[in-house]
Amino acid sequence: MLRASWILWSIVTAFWFILYLSVSAFLWLREVDGTGTVQTPELKLISIGVWSAFFIIPCCIQITWFIFNLIKSKK
Repeated sequence: MLRASWILWSIVTAFWFILYLSVSAFLWLREVDGTGTVQTPELKLISIGVWSAFFIIPCCIQITWFIFNLIKSKK
């Protein structure tokens, strides 16, 4: 059971990491956003900052799950 939890944790972590990187790359590489506004480097950084703020929630869940796995594996 515990080994399966570690494997599942690794898969989910890889999924979130790939999702974060791909969306961040999309936000950085796009020239125009959905409203037609030309993206300057400042606007791109703000967009990535907002995306990162929303990404904190799954990151906290992953950290909690990691700590849970560490505690259970020591028993």
